Amino acid sequence: MPYYSDKHFLTQNFTTIDFPTAEYEKCTFEQCNFNSLDLRGTSFENCIFKNCDLSNIRVPDVSFQHVRFEHCKMLGIHFHASNPFLLEFFFKDCLLDYCSFYNLKIKKSKFINCRLTEVDFTQTDLTASDFQGSDLSGVTFDQTILEKTDFRNTLHYSIDPERNRIKGARFDLDGLPGLLGKYAIKVG
Repeated sequence: MPYYSDKHFLTQNFTTIDFPTAEYEKCTFEQCNFNSLDLRGTSFENCIFKNCDLSNIRVPDVSFQHVRFEHCKMLGIHFHASNPFLLEFFFKDCLLDYCSFYNLKIKKSKFINCRLTEVDFTQTDLTASDFQGSDLSGVTFDQTILEKTDFRNTLHYSIDPERNRIKGARFDLDGLPGLLGKYAIKVG
């Protein structure tokens, strides 16, 4: 398998040129278009994606180890199909609508100032993760481990404390309706 290290890919449209299945280490992808590509078997370690379109990419057996995404459009990605070994994400200012992280162990992941409309975190281990500043409209948390997770300054979440583990999680007072919604309690 080809190997690329410390390479900077700038304004590449991989929907019209070949994107080789390879191991990428410490590479930066900036303003690149990966829309709807099948990245099966590719490995990314310590890579950064900035201002990229990764919508609808297919990620079976893709390895994401210490990967950072900034200002990326990432709609409809089934991350649950990726390689779970050493899986770690950092998302900042990204659009992650309709993605699935079903049943993954992604402790300490960061979702900072992101939009996560209708994202599925069913049975996901998000221990000590951070959602600060994100919009979680329609996100599914069901049998999810959210212990020590930070939800301060987070909008539009709905978390059932009886169906999820939330011990030590951090919330703002403004977020109480998102925890008490099923009880039809009016706060304020």
